[in-house]
Amino acid sequence: MPDLPPFVLFYLAALAAAVLPQRPRQLLMLAVPIVGGLVLLQLPADLLIRVTFMDMVLEPLRNDRLSQLFGILFHIGAFIGIVFSLHVPERSQHVAALLYAGSALGAVFAGDLLTLFVFWEMLALSSVFLIFANRTERAWSAGMRYLVIQVISGVLLLAGALILYRQNGSLGFNHIGLQGAGGVLIFIAFGIKCAFPLLHNWLTDAYPEATPTGTVFLSAFTTKVAVYALARGFAGTEALVYIGATMTCFPIFYAVIENDLRRVLAYSMINQIGFMVVGIGLGTALAMNGAIAHAFNDVIFKGLLMMSMGAVLHMTGRINGSDLGGLYKSMPVTTTLCIIGAASISAFPLFSGFVSKSMVMVAVLEEGHPVVWLALLFASAGVFHHAGIKIPFFAFFAHDSGIRTTEPPLNMLAAMGIAAILCVFIGTYPWTLYGLLPFAVDYAPFDGSHILAQIQLLVFSAAAFAWLKVSGIYPPELHSTNLDVEWLYRRLAPNWLRRSTAGLDRFRHILMQGSHRAGRGLMRQILHHYGPEGTLARSWPTGSMVLWVAVLLAASLMLYYL
Repeated sequence: MPDLPPFVLFYLAALAAAVLPQRPRQLLMLAVPIVGGLVLLQLPADLLIRVTFMDMVLEPLRNDRLSQLFGILFHIGAFIGIVFSLHVPERSQHVAALLYAGSALGAVFAGDLLTLFVFWEMLALSSVFLIFANRTERAWSAGMRYLVIQVISGVLLLAGALILYRQNGSLGFNHIGLQGAGGVLIFIAFGIKCAFPLLHNWLTDAYPEATPTGTVFLSAFTTKVAVYALARGFAGTEALVYIGATMTCFPIFYAVIENDLRRVLAYSMINQIGFMVVGIGLGTALAMNGAIAHAFNDVIFKGLLMMSMGAVLHMTGRINGSDLGGLYKSMPVTTTLCIIGAASISAFPLFSGFVSKSMVMVAVLEEGHPVVWLALLFASAGVFHHAGIKIPFFAFFAHDSGIRTTEPPLNMLAAMGIAAILCVFIGTYPWTLYGLLPFAVDYAPFDGSHILAQIQLLVFSAAAFAWLKVSGIYPPELHSTNLDVEWLYRRLAPNWLRRSTAGLDRFRHILMQGSHRAGRGLMRQILHHYGPEGTLARSWPTGSMVLWVAVLLAASLMLYYL
């Protein structure tokens, strides 16, 4: 078999899915990630394909350990998402999901910045239809904002790539760094998709408005492509250490007060990406391995939590914590699977989050960043509050909402079951994942001190939650809108624009009135002098005319000689 770029199979399947009836389409969708994964594993190590286009050397396929790991991850994520969405009859969602997964694969196997740009924009164009598919006014507005911000990211990436090409004569996608305007523009482009602080609201705005199945795909690809891009282009950039530490901390406060449980998970996603960004910023072998392993695990356990909340939304039509509760009685399997995802994201020992997050924490201490380590420790306790406890507690246990339903469709349970099995397998036997990492792993996750420290953290965090809840201090679940940075462009900027426009309208009205008055005055003066009864319209004596002609001739002669 020729060396086939992994995205090709997904793009071809998307074309076929656009015309196939539902049953063959479902079989095709299930087969694509399986066949694609097998093809990926057959690609030669360190494969690099080059083509020349308009005197530019492009590398549409580069296979190394970093890209291959993300390729395997995206095939797993695509398979789980496809299984979860099999019950959906809408053809458009299936086509968009296949194009989206294929674009993510195209991006991580791109060896040059121009190819990366093409798939970078395809990620935005294909994924937005998973938001529009919800067919609500909120989804349409959020999708348009999402698309604008993602396209801006692509424009910055292209601008930076062109600057680097002019400087170096190469479009190769390797280590870039922050030297020069081109590197800074690309860094910001990656930061937008990675949901850096102040650039993050597209995620918390758009993801909760997608369909129950679309959110699972969204949680798997866009931000993880950005994490891959940072690992490829900006490993060891110290600024990322502090950016990542900020990312781990600030979403906690929003997630604790948020009522929409899918939006809680969106903030939690930023929190988890922060650990990855810190590891990439450190740039050591241990830190990079920890960041990449955590990205791998996050797709699975965050996908499991998104699926469990998607199942709740699908079966009840509700997703606010204040409207749910008591669902463990009618959805016990979903409840159990959600708890496994919550244990994984909280880094319980023997669950997947523990074997990757602890690598980043250890690397931070080894590199001499005690303040950053304390921030990550606080963030670890916080994620247990808002994702490990809040999500299952308010959805399934907090109070009896009176909702009686059934378990979701079998395909939804199967997808959640696959993700849960992977969470436990990786958590108990992490060496399979460690063997895929780009650097040799010399790390023992089940060290006694690691386990003891993590159990203490979780116990104290749980005790704090219980005390806050019993004492009535814990923020209640309310139907409300929480202000975030998006207030600047969704409220402040439009209001300022309307007021500015109103001021300009008033100024234009005053200017028009003044011009009308000036025009009327000018016409009166013209009529006064040139009208039928005006000064210049009267009959003048011949002598007077001769006198004025003589005056004008004299004036002309004086001007001529002077």
